[in-house]
Amino acid sequence: MKRFKIMFEYMKGNILKYVGAIAAILLAVIASLIVPLVIRTTIDSIIGTDPIDSGNFIGRLFMKVGNKEELMQMLWLPGLMVIGLTVTRGFFLYYRGKWSAEASETIAKKLRDRLFGHLQELSYEYHVSAETGDLIQRCTSDVDVIRRFLGTQMVEIGRSIFMITAVSVIMLNLDLNLGLISLAIIPVIFFYSYFFFKRIQKVFKVVDEAEGSMSTTIQENLTGVRVVRAFGRQSYEIDKFDEKNVHMRDSVYKLIELFAQYWSSSDIICLSQTALVLCVGTVWTVQGKLSLGTLFAFTSYMGMLLWPVRQLGRILTDMSKAFVAIDRTQEILNVESEMTTSGESFAPIEGNVSFDHVSFEYEDGRTILDDVSFEIKKGETIAILGPTGAGKSTLVHLLGRLYDTTEGQVKIDGMDVKEFDKKHLREYVGLILQEPFLFAKSIKNNISIAKPDADHHSVEDAAKTAVIHDKILEFNEGYDTLVGERGVSLSGGQKQRIAIARRVITDAPIVVFDDSLSAVDTETDAAIRHRLNQTDKALTTIIISHRVSTLSEADRIMVLEEGKITQLGSHDDLINVDGLYKRIWAIQNAYKEAEIV
Repeated sequence: MKRFKIMFEYMKGNILKYVGAIAAILLAVIASLIVPLVIRTTIDSIIGTDPIDSGNFIGRLFMKVGNKEELMQMLWLPGLMVIGLTVTRGFFLYYRGKWSAEASETIAKKLRDRLFGHLQELSYEYHVSAETGDLIQRCTSDVDVIRRFLGTQMVEIGRSIFMITAVSVIMLNLDLNLGLISLAIIPVIFFYSYFFFKRIQKVFKVVDEAEGSMSTTIQENLTGVRVVRAFGRQSYEIDKFDEKNVHMRDSVYKLIELFAQYWSSSDIICLSQTALVLCVGTVWTVQGKLSLGTLFAFTSYMGMLLWPVRQLGRILTDMSKAFVAIDRTQEILNVESEMTTSGESFAPIEGNVSFDHVSFEYEDGRTILDDVSFEIKKGETIAILGPTGAGKSTLVHLLGRLYDTTEGQVKIDGMDVKEFDKKHLREYVGLILQEPFLFAKSIKNNISIAKPDADHHSVEDAAKTAVIHDKILEFNEGYDTLVGERGVSLSGGQKQRIAIARRVITDAPIVVFDDSLSAVDTETDAAIRHRLNQTDKALTTIIISHRVSTLSEADRIMVLEEGKITQLGSHDDLINVDGLYKRIWAIQNAYKEAEIV
């Protein structure tokens, strides 16, 4: 019932179209049900010797046209009625398809918009752990499964129920005994379809997950194609994909086997039932217990009855697929948006930062930061050094609330960052990530993406600050040059500098370089930092780097080891005391001297 409730929530705003589609299909069914009655009356009462039955509306309709002799002269009339009913049926089927398709496509669009919008609001932590290929599959293939069910089978449920009910009533009225024989198959097929539905639902989930896993493998390979080529890992990637593909194939094979079992066995049951009705009906017709027209009508109605009964299995099958798809899409929609945990303050930010006994650990219990405390005054530059895994990136991620502290407080201008609206906070905290991501757009669009209303002059100023302006002018299209997917046409240093320009254009008072100067040479590194310091606004700057020449110019240097601050001071202070900073300084100095020699 929960899934049906979710499905009806999807249908909100399109209920009238579904009502119209169901009404149209019911009118089409009524038109098709009348045809055998017209032919039966024609065979038995107009061509045959039986009197016209005034007890049904078809008989009364014929009697209004004329008597039996007059009707014999107008045999074209029943034919015209059959043609008219068929055209009427086609007319209503057209509108059934039109309205159900419009409704299902609208629902699919809304669901895709809702999923994509919700993904934009999920936490950084969720996206770090989620598989991109699987998310894509849920937002495309799973939505399409729901769309197909709502576009076809949702309406077919009403059609099948009405068809079975109407045909059953008509057949029982035509001949009670033969009607009971004809309807004996319904409970058998129904329970058979129900158990098949229960069995196949699990298989659909396995197939869906296998498709998601295969999509993830393809996405990873295409994204990392240069790494694959660089290390000659094509054979490994092919084997990895083949493993996923084999699992997908085997899962689909199992699904096909179950379908084959269902359709073949249901065919045997249904055809056996048809044969039984024909045999009994023929014998009774020969014996005079049944008219030829009634036998023809029963034969026609048996075809109408068996299709919706067998269609019930398809409906249940597609329903099971739709339920799996609904579960998978709801898994995304049920994840709490990070905006629901956002603060309410939109106060302007000056740039004073403090960490007050901050600790952080992941859900698996790994401690990353342990009782970290320090302060950064507005306009001050602090550099952070530490080995891999020491918690440097996590520390600056806490400042922009990509993660929230486990213990302690991160404050900006004396206010806990949890009190700020997240979107507002991130406009003031300019985080430049270690691995810059560029969109497949022009350089100008990539720089102005954080400030869409920025004019070309502002874009150029940001590029000059990031020391990339002159290089951009060397490209044939200048700022209109397309950078390709993920900035593939640019070097690592060029991508980093465009990412820096993208953040500079926002005029954020707090700027964080998360090792985002690693791909540029020391001269460019110094030029970027010099230009940032020359801006009118006093920037609070945090620089994560392993380059001593970069670290040495900071007001203070923090050494982070195993989640704790082990050293804090100026360059002159730290090179005179034993510790990690002095060791790295000595190593890099020795390397420089060796290069000079």
